[in-house]
Amino acid sequence: MSLVIPNDILQATKMTKDELKLEIAIMLYKQEKISSGKVRTWTGLTVIEFQHELAKRGLCINYDVEDFQSDIQTLQSMGLL
Repeated sequence: MSLVIPNDILQATKMTKDELKLEIAIMLYKQEKISSGKVRTWTGLTVIEFQHELAKRGLCINYDVEDFQSDIQTLQSMGLL
């Protein structure tokens, strides 16, 4: 599924596409609708960049079972586990 945001809406926000995408992703993360891993995949942020964005907004990291499982899979794919 793709979501199209009309140009007039994007222009009204005075944000770039990437800035708007980040704001939407962090809003969904804050509401615990998506995991930090999904935010990072969608926005292309590194872990540190994502943590910086949360800190700028005074938000804490939500680390749940899905995040843990994703980290385990990543470590396994890297041959570290």
